[in-house]
Amino acid sequence: MNVVFISPHFPPQFIHFVHALRARGVNVLGLGDAPFDTLHADLRKSLSEYFFTPSLHDYDAVLRAAGYFAWRHGRIDRIDSLNETWLGVEARLREDFNVPGLRPHDIDSLRSKLGMHDVFKKAGVPHPSCIAARDAATVKAFAKAEGYPLVLKPDVGVGAARTFKVGSDAEVDAAFAEPLVGYVAQVFVRGAIVTYDGLVDRQGDILFRLSHEYSDGVMEVVLEQRDISFWSLKEIPPALEAMGRKAVAALGLRERWFHLEFFRLPDGQFVVLEANLRPPGAFMTDMMNYTCDTDVYALWARLLTGDDLSGFTYSARHHVCHSSRRPQRAYRYAHPELVQKLGGSLLVHRQMPAVFHGAMGSDMYLTRHEDLAAVHEAVRLVQAPA
Repeated sequence: MNVVFISPHFPPQFIHFVHALRARGVNVLGLGDAPFDTLHADLRKSLSEYFFTPSLHDYDAVLRAAGYFAWRHGRIDRIDSLNETWLGVEARLREDFNVPGLRPHDIDSLRSKLGMHDVFKKAGVPHPSCIAARDAATVKAFAKAEGYPLVLKPDVGVGAARTFKVGSDAEVDAAFAEPLVGYVAQVFVRGAIVTYDGLVDRQGDILFRLSHEYSDGVMEVVLEQRDISFWSLKEIPPALEAMGRKAVAALGLRERWFHLEFFRLPDGQFVVLEANLRPPGAFMTDMMNYTCDTDVYALWARLLTGDDLSGFTYSARHHVCHSSRRPQRAYRYAHPELVQKLGGSLLVHRQMPAVFHGAMGSDMYLTRHEDLAAVHEAVRLVQAPA
């Protein structure tokens, strides 16, 4: 089996997906924008072959690389990156090489905010109203009907990049002082953010799912440079389970990861914010493993290679928490003292890649606990100000 894996070196934990494929006997063909000798030694060993191209945005170069793989190794069976940035590239390559999976027309309807809005509205899944933000007048008319505040964000984007909130006509005018190309306006919803994350099999049935809760919205974290934390839940609230399953069914995914974000409203109801056609970000796949004492990297590889998963079972046995720190902020406990205070609950401390600093901070502490009170105490220790 030949699998083209785009950008196998980033995010850094995705090396585990490559290892898992290799362990299943897959011919893993890496296509990336980092020179081969800069790749981690373990990654180099797991790749059957690697093609370096300076820019994965250069589709002609990527197409030639995939063509070379097909010439050298035969039919390509799967193409993936599991990375938001390269969803469009994957889809085009699948179309050009007739490989199963999401195609460009799927990406157009499922990746954009407006496309998601239409999918969820048709399926009867509650979702904040959303329009194309063509100009200030359009947005102000939308606000007159829906009320302020609104969120202005790119129709296609991830991680709250270039996203901001407006609370008046004057703020809308200020926002449009510079052109906002490809933006949408969406009703701002107040509520805790919880996720519905998982993997569907070849029939579209959910094989694995887990929920995480965020301390703050990613937009607020990025704009206000707050410290963020998020943790896995042992039990998924029934209303979220029902809404999550309905949303996943509406997306029509097959053999695919999903990462759905919901607002939990004060009355306990849920409203879906957006869908991402990939695993959850940061080190949340590692968190899944620690939460359930399982291996989701191996699970994905088993799915791709057609293994019989009818007997697969798992359970959420722990709460695993990601707590971040920022380099510009002074904290009460220096790293050595913090490690001592966290004790056996500390699983991993890691420096985050620079691209994650805006939303996730520069330092990440993963801790594991049996109850939520211990989770919140760990967050307090990590993020206590000086």
